[in-house]
Amino acid sequence: MDIGIGLPNAVPGTEGGSLVDWARQAEQAGFSTLGTIGRLVYPSYEELIALTAAAAVTSRIRLTTSVLIAPLYTNTALLAKQAASLDRLSGGRLVLGLGLGGREDDYTASGLTTEGRGRRLEEQLAEMKRIWSGEERGSAGAIGPEPARDGGPELILGGASEASFRRVARLADGWIMGGGSPDMFAQAAAGVDAAWQDAGRPGRPRKLSLAYFALGSDARSQADAYLLHYYAWLGDVAGQIAAGAAVSAETVRSSIASFEAGGCDELIFVPTSSRLDQVELLAEAMA
Repeated sequence: MDIGIGLPNAVPGTEGGSLVDWARQAEQAGFSTLGTIGRLVYPSYEELIALTAAAAVTSRIRLTTSVLIAPLYTNTALLAKQAASLDRLSGGRLVLGLGLGGREDDYTASGLTTEGRGRRLEEQLAEMKRIWSGEERGSAGAIGPEPARDGGPELILGGASEASFRRVARLADGWIMGGGSPDMFAQAAAGVDAAWQDAGRPGRPRKLSLAYFALGSDARSQADAYLLHYYAWLGDVAGQIAAGAAVSAETVRSSIASFEAGGCDELIFVPTSSRLDQVELLAEAMA
C-alpha cells in the first residue's frame, strides 16, 4: 500500500512559503502523493492552484485532489483545461479526485443548488473526457494543452452510496473514501469492487482513503482544535471524527496495517497543522 500525505491547503493560517516547503519535504521523505482538501466556504487554498505550486518545486510525487468538488466548477471546459495544464506541467503527475461535497453553503455561495449534482458530475466527466481526447471546439481546433496521459489524468471519484459506486465503475479509474474507519473502508470497498465487476470492467479499481493525523507533544489538542472547527457543521459527529485522528506513532502504524488489510491501495494522511515538523514526524512514525 502506498502512503501519501496531504498538503495543509485547508489548514487556516498556512502561508504560501510553508505550503511549498511542505511539498519539497514530502517528496524528499518518500511519500507517494500530495493530497488536497476541497472546500469553498473556508479559509483554504483552492486545490488546483495549491497543487500547481507544489508541482513547481517537486518532480516525482503524485498530485491528488482528494477531492475537488466538481459541480462548483460550472465551466467544465475551463476545468478540463486547468486539469490538463497541471497534468502537463507536472509531467503527468495529476490524479484528479472529484466528488459532490457535503456542505450546502459551498453550493449556496456559488449560486447553485445541490439538486441534481450527481447527474451534473457525470455530464462534466463525459465533457472533460471529450476535451482531453482532442475533440475540436472551434476554429483553432481542440482545447489544449494535451494531457500528459492519453485520455486525460487518472480519475478518482468519492462517495459512499451505491449510486456513487456505480458511477466509479462506469466513468472512473478508482474510488476514494473521504474519511472513516478501516472497517467502513473495507465494507465500502467491497461495494465498489462489486459495481466494477457488474459493469464488466477488466482489472480492479484503485482504492484510496484519507486519514487525519497530528503528531508531537500537543498532538491531541492540535487534532481537536482543527477538526472540531472544520467539522463543526456536523455537530456531535465532529467529535467522533476528531477522536479517530492518528495522534501517535502507534496509531499511525495501526491505521496503515488496518487499511492495508481492508484492501486500500493508497492511504493519504491529512494534516491538522501546517507545522513542517509534521512531515518528518509522520515519516518517522512509519519507519
